[in-house]
Amino acid sequence: MILERAIPRAATTEPPWVRRIVIGLGLVFVGLFVVVPLATVVIAALSHGISAYGRAISDPHALRALKLTLLAAVIAVPFNVVFGVAAAWAIARFKFRGRALLITLIDLPLAVSPVIAGLVFVLLFGAHGLLGPWLSAHGIKVIFALPGIVLATTFVTFPFVARELIPLMEAQGHEEEEAALVLGASPWQMFTRVTLPKIKWGLLYGVVLCTARAMGEFGAVSVVSGNIRGRTSTLPLHVEILYNEYEYQAAFAVASLLVIIGLASLIARRVIARRRKEAT
Repeated sequence: MILERAIPRAATTEPPWVRRIVIGLGLVFVGLFVVVPLATVVIAALSHGISAYGRAISDPHALRALKLTLLAAVIAVPFNVVFGVAAAWAIARFKFRGRALLITLIDLPLAVSPVIAGLVFVLLFGAHGLLGPWLSAHGIKVIFALPGIVLATTFVTFPFVARELIPLMEAQGHEEEEAALVLGASPWQMFTRVTLPKIKWGLLYGVVLCTARAMGEFGAVSVVSGNIRGRTSTLPLHVEILYNEYEYQAAFAVASLLVIIGLASLIARRVIARRRKEAT
């Protein structure tokens, strides 16, 4: 009896013309909704020449908006890193009452409109809000000031680090941490020498996502900041102000800074994803 040699099957059984159509549709979609808008921003930003572009991005109000955006991100992202690592550690390593509720609360900013989140902060910390009179009596200003912008930015971005680390730490298990404790390591030594090296690429990936979201936040920040030009307007809000004042070239010039930040985030994500894959 002659045994027939098994013929390996292709990963897909669709004919070539079907694959070409699907790939073509994907390229058309990406071109229309990603490449064309980005190209439009760049072309409009440079429509009046390099000198006009330079004046737009070096305008004192634009620089103030950029500084405020960076400041809010610098404050919010470290807080989210601490919260994300702590929440991921608790959820992945322990079984406790309220665990499902904690996971739901972490996902809450992804389900609630940022504008609604901003309104909640206004109702809590505004002049006529729940805590507003007490804050005013003690000279503390939250709404229409930096603290409100930081609160709104932190709220809309805090799921990213935690949601990146929770499945990673659950998949890795906790045997190595237990072994380190048995061998005499302190909890801090266990975290810095065992846990942190294992999750560093996932942590960096979450930080990049969190930073990109913080830099581009519009809805919640627009509500709590009051969008005061030169004082409480972040970079996305400054773009809106310029556009509403029919300064289209300046608006697109400032928007190009957000495009550059977004592209830098994508490149960082790709590099981190590659390093993460190599590490595993």
